[in-house]
Amino acid sequence: MLNFGAGPARLPLEISRQLSQDIIEYQQTGLSILELPHRGEAFGKILSEANALVKKLMQLNDDYEVLWMQGGGRMQFALLPMNLLHSGRSAGYIDSGHWASEAIRYARHYGTIMVPASSREQHYHTIPQIREAIPEDWAYLHITSNNTIYGTQYHHFPDSPVPLVADMSSDIFSRRINFSSFDLIYAVAQKNLGVAGVTMVVVKKSLLQQAADNLPGILSYREMAAKNSLVNTPPVFAIYSCLLTLRWMDSMGLDKLDQLNRHKAALMYAFLDESGLFECLIPTEFRSNMNICFRMKDEQLTGHFLDYASSAGIQGISGHRSTGGFRVSLYNAITLSDVEQLTAVMRQFEERYDKG
Repeated sequence: MLNFGAGPARLPLEISRQLSQDIIEYQQTGLSILELPHRGEAFGKILSEANALVKKLMQLNDDYEVLWMQGGGRMQFALLPMNLLHSGRSAGYIDSGHWASEAIRYARHYGTIMVPASSREQHYHTIPQIREAIPEDWAYLHITSNNTIYGTQYHHFPDSPVPLVADMSSDIFSRRINFSSFDLIYAVAQKNLGVAGVTMVVVKKSLLQQAADNLPGILSYREMAAKNSLVNTPPVFAIYSCLLTLRWMDSMGLDKLDQLNRHKAALMYAFLDESGLFECLIPTEFRSNMNICFRMKDEQLTGHFLDYASSAGIQGISGHRSTGGFRVSLYNAITLSDVEQLTAVMRQFEERYDKG
């Protein structure tokens, strides 16, 4: 069975096998990874190595802190303005899709939110471009690097005179970019990083100094950094799954993963652009390499193809409920062979349709 779902996504098989062993017993400790004390030496080593690998893969120095938090992306939608949007300041949010719009909605509970660019009127089929200068008194500028629902992605990031913040939940560690151009990055684990239950936050120490100091510790970036993500009991198993994935990515190298992900996406888009039955509505320059969204030219065939794909062992390709059609997510654990198998099934369906 091949799972192309948008998340929770597939883990590399060797990681799933290691996790299954560690659930029984972790490194001859006599304890399951599910029982491991979060303030013990064993978990301390897990946390330390995970933090170091995040910085290594991102090529970041000690000017940054790595935090492991709970609550998913929506919690970050709230924590970001709670921590950084204070003293009557404004912040900018670029509206590039559903999750960017949700981030805006949450942030408006805490302060004044400006939207310098939006592609809502284009049905979120493009990445909106900022046309005017960003005010230098904004607390930060927020972007969503990849649009999972509509299939668009930033390939060139905005220059910002204020701290640049990014939700990279659906394309973190999928490509080589200049991570040091961001002041804060957050990403849920369950797409490219590990299992659901933890969110990684990478934040510049200088930005932490600007964070509100009147928040409860569990809501405070500053306190989470000071306590090394141990304000409360962290999601030990989820963080450990991230460590194993970080090791796997480090062994491959981010440049190689970038190349493979571009190759996988190019194969899918080449098929779609040549197809007589399927079509992608996203202009070439905005297309995502992680989430490829498309539809049937004859929408009456949508259900037929889903049934055909399922009979061939293909799962997780239905489009989001708000858009319909199809969505193929090409996260790091999806192989080139998987994509070749999917396009072969799509081609076979076309041939059956052509023959009546």
